[in-house]
Amino acid sequence: MSLVGNLGLLGLFKYADFAILQFNILGNYLNLNSEIPFLNLALPIGISFYTFQTISYTVDVYRGNLEPSKSLKEFALYVAFFPQLVAGPIVRATEFLPQLREKIQASETSGKVRQIIIHNSNLKLGLTLMVIGFFKKMFFADNIAPFVDEIFRNPIGLDSFSIIFGSIAFGLQVYGDFSGYSDIAIGAALILGFKIPANFNKPFFANSPADFWRRWHISLSSWVRDYLFLPIVYRKIGSDLVLISGVMITFVLLGLWHGAGWNFIIFGLIHGIYVAFEIFIRRKFPSLANNRFFKTKFGRFSSILITQYLVFLAWISFRVEDMNHLNYSMQKFIFLDLQVDGVLNLMWQNKTTTTLVFLFILLQYFSYRQNNLLEKISNLSLKYWGLVLSLIIILVLLFFTGNPADFIYFRF
Repeated sequence: MSLVGNLGLLGLFKYADFAILQFNILGNYLNLNSEIPFLNLALPIGISFYTFQTISYTVDVYRGNLEPSKSLKEFALYVAFFPQLVAGPIVRATEFLPQLREKIQASETSGKVRQIIIHNSNLKLGLTLMVIGFFKKMFFADNIAPFVDEIFRNPIGLDSFSIIFGSIAFGLQVYGDFSGYSDIAIGAALILGFKIPANFNKPFFANSPADFWRRWHISLSSWVRDYLFLPIVYRKIGSDLVLISGVMITFVLLGLWHGAGWNFIIFGLIHGIYVAFEIFIRRKFPSLANNRFFKTKFGRFSSILITQYLVFLAWISFRVEDMNHLNYSMQKFIFLDLQVDGVLNLMWQNKTTTTLVFLFILLQYFSYRQNNLLEKISNLSLKYWGLVLSLIIILVLLFFTGNPADFIYFRF
């Protein structure tokens, strides 16, 4: 009943009009001369995220992995915890409720009910995460967004390398936007004393499609793995057909979770094909998958480069809703026309965006080479820590356009 209620509400608000549209298209094809009116329901804020959170609570209690809440207030606080309510990360009850119960027990023992103690280490790291999050969002994502809109508003006629550059810019925009929000949410929760798992782990250095999804939107990819994929293949994990089918079903639904549109289904289908093909190769040709070449620097670099090419190809289907535009863009991405004049003129006319893209890539590489960079910044002495954060805030304010864009995942 709980699952039917949660998924029913999600389906009604998010997918009803999409389903009605498909029925109307079918009706027109069959000349039924009647159409079902659209519901035009407003999408409740954060419904995709808190729906998955409540499902994880139900399933974990059912599996015996979590003690049920004895208080409606406790459960409500978990579902409506404000830092990550609107756009994630998706927090499981098994991760959040034990922390909450520990704090309640400590407050009741000490007699200091409802008193929140903020530790200096949490405060510094939390503020560092939040400032870096705003930097990713307002300095990079918001300033790259107009260029991406210009490219994909009507890509017909653009050359291959312009499409590729636009796709790269969009991938960086989504990462800056969504990982920026995740950093802000994790930082705000940490200041309040709650630890929320990281949602990204250097995804642009993934060396295979499966590795990418272990690094990108970790809270969602791990959720669909544990609550959707593994139950599908349970007891039959040795069957190639069941395994590949489970992968494809999981990724198509993962794509559909992002939005009610065929482009999102295509997005999930593409990634499903990637991961299914990788699993097939690893199972059928283990010697190839474990070849020494992939352990060399050139082999690792090649794996990363090919993976990112495939990932940025899939980003086009995430961004472009018009099927004609999507078809044209993906064809240009795959079948290169080798024209460079167009992209060079495009990059010259959009020098600010071009600079931001290359600066972003440089900073990503620096972050990749430096382990625990944010922790190192937060562990600086108060004077130097304040100086670093102040410089970042100044950069954000100097390049702020005055037209802030909504976080991309607010729409999901």
